Amino acid sequence: MSDFSPLSVRTINSEEVRNIAVEWALAEGWNPGLFDVDAFYAADKDGFFAGFLNDQPIACISVVKYNANFAFLGFYIVKKEFRGLGYGISIWDKAIASAGNRNIGLDGVLEQQSNYEKSGFTFEYSNIRFEGKALHRKVKNNLVVPVSSVPFSELSGYDRQCFPATRDTFLREWISLPESAAFAFVENQKIKGYTVIRKCRTGYKIAPLFADSMQIAQQLFQSARNFIVEDSIIYLDVPEVNNEALTMAKKNHMKEVFRTARMYTEKAPDINTDKIFGVTSFELG
Repeated sequence: MSDFSPLSVRTINSEEVRNIAVEWALAEGWNPGLFDVDAFYAADKDGFFAGFLNDQPIACISVVKYNANFAFLGFYIVKKEFRGLGYGISIWDKAIASAGNRNIGLDGVLEQQSNYEKSGFTFEYSNIRFEGKALHRKVKNNLVVPVSSVPFSELSGYDRQCFPATRDTFLREWISLPESAAFAFVENQKIKGYTVIRKCRTGYKIAPLFADSMQIAQQLFQSARNFIVEDSIIYLDVPEVNNEALTMAKKNHMKEVFRTARMYTEKAPDINTDKIFGVTSFELG
């Protein structure tokens, strides 16, 4: 440790988020979306950090503050040649302190779960990444519409049932990403679900997928698949606690490829996991 200079930790701008956090996430195999950065950075411009040695970045992390009560941690990466030297905890401590007394959530890799527990996080459930292919099928009715045709306030209100905080700044960007599509299920002028499909470095992610029932989720899921070229690779990140979501993924011939541990520093937020058929992001919750 004495051979290394102290780590200089500071917040980073959107271009640095793109070139450091997102590119390193790609190298780790996390398959970020091609256009995620603008939405991520809009969520909290002071939420992204990098650690520098001699002006060179060697570590990064994000703690995005959504409101006075909730934050989400992601992008915790130390370059391989600098791991085990204490630099990780330096940037971790700085980022965690930025959240103040907020409840902090994260989706951690399973092999790091015990370390997160030592830092005050409690395991709640696993999120499972499923991989499949886009198959074109007719959607049974005309209740699935572009999100742009729905009043944003109503979309935001529905989103809040499935996420621990209102996240309008992020959501406005997320539903309008390039090479992406967003759909809502509307019946009797009431939103009963919505989804976004976006292009990633490999394939596409359907995220989030929130719905009142598996039948509605399936129609949104199919609408998303119809948007892209048939046989394209798709991913869906499913909370293990939602049995209907697991059933739907398997009925669509998707296979499990990865798991994370959803953890919080305080008790789990009061959200409706029965409506979560696909989480939004392992990086921002």
